[in-house]
Amino acid sequence: MRAFSLVTLSPEAFDDFSAHHADGNFQQTSAAGRLRAGQGIEVEYLGVQENGKIVAGALFETHRSRLSTFSVVHDGPLCDYRDRELTEYFMTQLKQHAKAKGSAQMEIVPEMPYCLHDSHGGELPADQGGAPADDAVETLKKLGFIHDGFTIGYTAVPRWRYLKDLTGITDEKSLLKSYDKRTQWSVKRAASMGVHVRELSEDELQVFADIEQVTAERRNFEYRGEAYFRKFKQAYGSKAHFMVAQIHIGEYIADMESKRDVLQKKVDTLQAKYDEHPTTKTGRQLGEESRNLAAAEKRLAEAAEYAKDGDVLPAAASLFVEHARETVYLFSGSVEKYKPFYASALIQHDAMLHLCVERGVTRYNFYGIDGVFDDPNSEGRGVLEFKQGFNGYVEELMGSFVLPVRPLAFKLKTSVRKLLRR
Repeated sequence: MRAFSLVTLSPEAFDDFSAHHADGNFQQTSAAGRLRAGQGIEVEYLGVQENGKIVAGALFETHRSRLSTFSVVHDGPLCDYRDRELTEYFMTQLKQHAKAKGSAQMEIVPEMPYCLHDSHGGELPADQGGAPADDAVETLKKLGFIHDGFTIGYTAVPRWRYLKDLTGITDEKSLLKSYDKRTQWSVKRAASMGVHVRELSEDELQVFADIEQVTAERRNFEYRGEAYFRKFKQAYGSKAHFMVAQIHIGEYIADMESKRDVLQKKVDTLQAKYDEHPTTKTGRQLGEESRNLAAAEKRLAEAAEYAKDGDVLPAAASLFVEHARETVYLFSGSVEKYKPFYASALIQHDAMLHLCVERGVTRYNFYGIDGVFDDPNSEGRGVLEFKQGFNGYVEELMGSFVLPVRPLAFKLKTSVRKLLRR
């Protein structure tokens, strides 16, 4: 019989445990705790000790309102769910703790993968992570947890994630080569069009919020607002990177003018050659370069219109969060008008290069997708295809589990929720 004990951890001890755990993540850190505490949520860092070593842990949240009290562990607890004895002990202790807090229920969303898939959602061999963790799901069910099911679609804590393994990638050249051809072209194209990526300071977060707002309105998702992002930055500090991709329109116009002038000289030379001695080959070359010149003139005319918006134009913005084992691409937005500059592709490339490759981190987490791979009209199709361009894989998590802590209060809460949905 193994000897476990439930202990309260300091924020520093919890962060150290999260940093080294196989499923450690940004939601299970003291930074997340500070963010939740700032929202009026009661947070605690609980752990299981065995032989003087912490073997499981959780950022335990208690949510209180006039209508109900409930407990939540986001992206956790951090526990080896295939270790049944440890799981039974920890979940039993957490249930008792939740009951002592007056909670009607306890919800957990384990970060441990259910199974892995290839980039297109296909099955992988068991030795590559394709074997479903049904034993872990069954263990939780036997402990009284109600499984929300193997859902598809977007959820607050995504059940489906898209990731990229950066093992063996050591520089920008090898990173760029790892993308598919279209994405490689998009990244290079953005860089050649005067797009530059930089990190926003805390007093510039309105830039990020403005871009996120127009994207939320366009895609019909919840807008969190500048105040939330400011609190997020204050909680996560240097681990949170609000990045913006900006078009330096003067640089773009100068580059296009230079290319236009080169094309003009080619056309003039070919025209003179053709006038002197017309041949099919020269005529074909003249036609091709004339079309290239017309395209350059068109882009310059478009650039003149963009220049009316200003000298430096924010085109896309993203929030990236560092954790010891990964970098997470959490929120983003883009300005539809500037889509031809491919800023969204460049900002991803920049984050992977500087926040992973240069740090020696091999896991880049693109975060949520909807889990639909066979419907070209799916709501999340565009997001999926964008992420697939970076050549990664899919991680399917176990999903959400709810444990009734006070059965009568839980039943009442569930009944009220059903009535409100009618």
